[in-house]
Amino acid sequence: MHYEVIIGMETHVEQNTASKMFCRCSADFFGAEPNTNVCPTCLAMPGALPVINQRAVENSIMIGLALNCKIAQHTFWERKSYWYPDLPKGYQISQYQYPIAYDGYIDVDVRDASTGGWTEQSYRKRIHIRRAHLEEDTGKLVHANGSSFVDFNRCGVPLIEIVTEPDINNADEAYAFLSALRDIVRYLGISTGDMEKGAMRCEPNMSLRPAGTDKFGTKVEIKNLNSLRAVRDSIAYEIKRQSDVLDSGGAVRQVTMGWDDVRGVTVLQRDKEEAHDYRYFPEPDLPPLDISEEWLSEIRARMPELPLAKQDRFIHTYGLSGYDAMVLTKDPPLRSTLSVWWMPSPPHPPLPVGEGASDQPPPHLAVGEGTHDSGQPHPTPAAGEGTHDSGQPNPPLAVGEGAHNSGGSNPPLPMGEGAQGVRASAKAASNWITGELFRLMGGANLDISAVKVLPEQLAALIQLVESKTININTAKSVFEEMSATGQDARAIVDAKGLAQISDSAALEKAVEDILTNNPSQLKGYLSGQEKLFQFFVGQVMKATKGKANPQMVQGLLKTALEKRRG
Repeated sequence: MHYEVIIGMETHVEQNTASKMFCRCSADFFGAEPNTNVCPTCLAMPGALPVINQRAVENSIMIGLALNCKIAQHTFWERKSYWYPDLPKGYQISQYQYPIAYDGYIDVDVRDASTGGWTEQSYRKRIHIRRAHLEEDTGKLVHANGSSFVDFNRCGVPLIEIVTEPDINNADEAYAFLSALRDIVRYLGISTGDMEKGAMRCEPNMSLRPAGTDKFGTKVEIKNLNSLRAVRDSIAYEIKRQSDVLDSGGAVRQVTMGWDDVRGVTVLQRDKEEAHDYRYFPEPDLPPLDISEEWLSEIRARMPELPLAKQDRFIHTYGLSGYDAMVLTKDPPLRSTLSVWWMPSPPHPPLPVGEGASDQPPPHLAVGEGTHDSGQPHPTPAAGEGTHDSGQPNPPLAVGEGAHNSGGSNPPLPMGEGAQGVRASAKAASNWITGELFRLMGGANLDISAVKVLPEQLAALIQLVESKTININTAKSVFEEMSATGQDARAIVDAKGLAQISDSAALEKAVEDILTNNPSQLKGYLSGQEKLFQFFVGQVMKATKGKANPQMVQGLLKTALEKRRG
């Protein structure tokens, strides 16, 4: 029987703020000694009170905008009650009734990624977003030597939980969704998105039903997924497992399955008979959160051009292949450092992460109204001030006064003339970035920020090739020296006399010398061994130390050989 696969995704994105969601402890917990980034608030000591992290709120609004969500202009915090050793309060501060973002969607390009290769064949899928809400992370349990230990360093780190509608229908679509979401949070600068380090965690909820029917099947949840590949492979395995159960006349149980990456199978973790009753109720120690139109407009103005829109623009405006467009937009540092020089974004203010105006966040939330992570010292409110111990009900936070973020964008480096020239130059830039630059970075294990060749220097090198001042082989050797010294291409070419030889008389003499000095190869060519043509080309290039114009050499050789054949 043919089954329709129904999948919804719950994804947690860990924010990379400087401090935790409700206290001033460092949120940089990865690799830290256990239980060192903690304080009375995140350890739930009596009398300790939470304070809202403004940057985490802004990050959540940005991800909501990137996912085309509606933004709740009034929301409040709630206690989600459950009792695990890694949650010292016995509840999690979260949002339930009014998530900060809701009713959105994300468009993704779906390709068969199972082979690890690339194909231009794809289809675009719209996946609807039910909600995205802000909450705090839990601690981490470590099981070893028959004992369990808890590390509270992660407890209280800001999380965004993103819940999709059940719009995903196969493993490749799930892979495409998570890949696109990871690209977006990296573009926004709000998370590393590293699944291997737990910065992005997802739980697919899936079921199967006979094709053509409307009733949902029994839901199965999959956990322990620490890579995009694990998500794709676990779903593919579960589809086959559940199909086999149904085909044999059995019934799928509502369970939670874990993924065994070594064996490539799902394993039963626990039966799940009914939904949890988390007993949500409003958090009494935090005021409601009001998001004004002014603040929302300011955050919207910071939004960068997102990956899929940039890919589409590179393809349609510059004639790049889907693969090249994907590679050039996949990595935000590469995109901002290099590709923007040839393929600039439409006019809009850049996302000011860690530079310019963003170093001084606007005074949306006054001191004492529950803000931190703003780049300023955090004074302790005096008794009777702020949101706690004032003897008065907590007023809503008035957010969104003032605006900032003025800035420009890098102008494109002029290359080529007219529309065709722009497209040709963009393709040349793409080839150099994905070819020689990536080879350099991979060979030396370099990050893009450590590359000595500046975008304008690489553009100048490409212009030397396009103007036929040097040929492509010489350009590659010049690029090697540029990457080692940081020198300009023109300076290297002039200093070493590497300019291409395009003088026809000089090249004709070189061709005649090669044919005269290689009589046996000439005889073989004239008797039908046409592969020897490349031998003669190579000999001319060797004689001219690689500086001959290759196209001219081939033309002159063909003429000289045809004369001898006649």
